[in-house]
Amino acid sequence: MNMDYLLISCFVIGLVAGFMSGMFGIGGGSIRTPLLILSGIPPLSAFAINLVVIPFSSLVGALTHRVNVDVRTGVYVVVGGCLGSFVGALLVGLVPRIVLAFLFLASSVITVFGMYLYKIAPKVYGKINPTPRSIMFGAFILNLITGMRGGSGGSLFPPFLRMMKLDIRKAIATSLFSTVFTATVAIFVYWYRGNILWIPAILTMLGSMLGARIGGKVSLKAKPKWLQTLLTILILTLAVVSVFKIMKIM
Repeated sequence: MNMDYLLISCFVIGLVAGFMSGMFGIGGGSIRTPLLILSGIPPLSAFAINLVVIPFSSLVGALTHRVNVDVRTGVYVVVGGCLGSFVGALLVGLVPRIVLAFLFLASSVITVFGMYLYKIAPKVYGKINPTPRSIMFGAFILNLITGMRGGSGGSLFPPFLRMMKLDIRKAIATSLFSTVFTATVAIFVYWYRGNILWIPAILTMLGSMLGARIGGKVSLKAKPKWLQTLLTILILTLAVVSVFKIMKIM
């Protein structure tokens, strides 16, 4: 493969995924990782590059959304999420991919359902009492599942935090804040294994930081209703695509 083509592709992939990250408060890995693999990078290295990028692109997004960050909730997410990311990274490759795909689909549907629980079942939603323990446990489970497929949990944090009664803007901002830390923990596992390709990672990171800045600016001007609707469509689409992609490989 032409090295120049690969490096340019990495920057463009970072730009697109970074925009989505800043716009919707996701880590961007659900978009970035498949595209990196399609560009010719081995799966484990694509997972590693994605995790190297996430703390930087999420930091840019978090700074853009800083007035909406719920630090108290974010700390609980970080504690549970970091543990889930670490365990998930250790388990990469040990769990069958088809099982991971369906786990991700199920967790995506459940978290999106939770985001609209206040409309679907307002009485049930009213009984939800977010506690440090429930937030940490939820973050652990989400990061464990996404960590086993090379992610940081960022794609599922906004709907999960919405279910924990944060408004959509605070959910996006707090998700970006949290993924800075949850992704960093997993990086050390991949670094120890020697999976990181540093030059492609740096170019992907630069593209992602630029994209996250632009996406964050757009997000601040968008209506909360549209943000929530587009986030729902994005998460469910990525989950379904993941399942079909795995089934096609099999």
